[in-house]
Amino acid sequence: MPDHHYITTSIYYVNDEPHIGHAHTTVLADVLARYRRLQGRHVFFLTGTDEHGQKVRDAAVENDTNPKTQADRMVVRFQDAWNNLNISHDDFIRTTERRHTRLVESILRSLWDKGDIYFGEYVGWYCVPDERFWTEKDLVDAKCPDCGRAVEKISEGNYFFRMSGYQKWLVDHLNDHAEFIQPTYRRNEVLGYLGRPLGDLCITRPVHRLDWGVRLPFDPNYVTYVWFDALINYLTAAGFRSDDRAFERLWPTATHLIGKDILITHSVFWLTMLKAIGIPPPKTIFAHGWWNVEGAKMSKSVGNVAKPLDLASVFGTDAFRYFLVREMAAGRDAEFSEELLRRRYESTLANDLGNLAHRLVHMITRYCDGAIPEGGTVGDQETELRDRYTQLVTKVFENIESFAFDEALRDVEEVVRELNRYVEWNAPWARFKHGDQEAVRRVLYHASEALRLVSVLISPVMPEKTRQLWESLGWTPSGDLSEELMWGRLRPGSEVIPGHPLFPKN
Repeated sequence: MPDHHYITTSIYYVNDEPHIGHAHTTVLADVLARYRRLQGRHVFFLTGTDEHGQKVRDAAVENDTNPKTQADRMVVRFQDAWNNLNISHDDFIRTTERRHTRLVESILRSLWDKGDIYFGEYVGWYCVPDERFWTEKDLVDAKCPDCGRAVEKISEGNYFFRMSGYQKWLVDHLNDHAEFIQPTYRRNEVLGYLGRPLGDLCITRPVHRLDWGVRLPFDPNYVTYVWFDALINYLTAAGFRSDDRAFERLWPTATHLIGKDILITHSVFWLTMLKAIGIPPPKTIFAHGWWNVEGAKMSKSVGNVAKPLDLASVFGTDAFRYFLVREMAAGRDAEFSEELLRRRYESTLANDLGNLAHRLVHMITRYCDGAIPEGGTVGDQETELRDRYTQLVTKVFENIESFAFDEALRDVEEVVRELNRYVEWNAPWARFKHGDQEAVRRVLYHASEALRLVSVLISPVMPEKTRQLWESLGWTPSGDLSEELMWGRLRPGSEVIPGHPLFPKN
């Protein structure tokens, strides 16, 4: 059976337009999907929108429209954003789609029939922005422990999922599968949460209070809690109860990429739901950090939220993607500012990578009649260059597999700097003046081939710029990039195409 991989982002609320947090999750998932395709693997990459719940209903009221129209308007913005950011998803799911609501209803009916859902009285504190209930002891200074905003006390009849019955199983699973949550230290946070008795999960809202959601198939006076509804999207898209062969192929490989703020919902709510349904957990959950501005989390209320398309329009889509992937260490928070983005653009991309590509094409045009030269005799430096590249391929894919995206790019940057030093040390311009054409050809071929290979390795991060670089080198990849990671694919005699720098400075 082919090597299949199912990669998902969290799905995004349609109460507002996409922000940098949404872009970060989606770009990381896209990069992971592209790297796995680069290795010749079959990938199914899912993203989408979460369209039910109180936040969406409230946004619709604020915008003087209805929830479905609010969702339809915002979905277009997300789809346009992912198109502009070159996201290569295979499916875009909306929780208002009938394929999804049908499965939610089916699962609710199954859990009701087996006794895992019951009716009871709920008394607790509700946070509207997070759409989560909290107990009195959960509150911090009488406010939501997650977002710090005001909560409202609610007492009402609701339906509950018997989540507490699966606590021991969940703790055992997390202890037995240390690599399940990435980074691994996040597992301790979840185990800490599970260190006290786990209550049952309120999974409904009465229609008289909130009518925007999936109605319960056994009680139309209630709609499904938005988190219970939304998490099921991963099953819907994978074909659960609609395409058994697809589901059997995809689900064992499922990798969820999420922000750290929704780790509990994914590692506790979701896993206990899956256990009750009779489905094994996904393969991996990776929780990335937050973007901070001057040490504080980005917040709409503070007004410091960066808009991804605005930044991409200034620095270019690929440079923005590179920054998102490079600047945040796996699972940690990272500082954001336009100045940091500008520095990364000018130093790493324009000076190191872009300048190297521009110089090589210029020298081949001038010293080799505009065509890729023969490599000639291989010296110690060239052998070392090839060995270094072989090591780089291994390190990059190892880092990607462990979600250390920033480390993968750091390794690439070091090789690019070594390539620049190789060119400077061998000085083709000086050798040309002294008539040493063999050395000129040797250096320019090996530097260009090494640059081509490096560009293939970073093509999952910067698909547009690497394609431009290949065109300038006169190189056209085969249909399967996984075959292009071997040394020697740059064909002597191919005409280079001089042009503008890959990363022009303003």
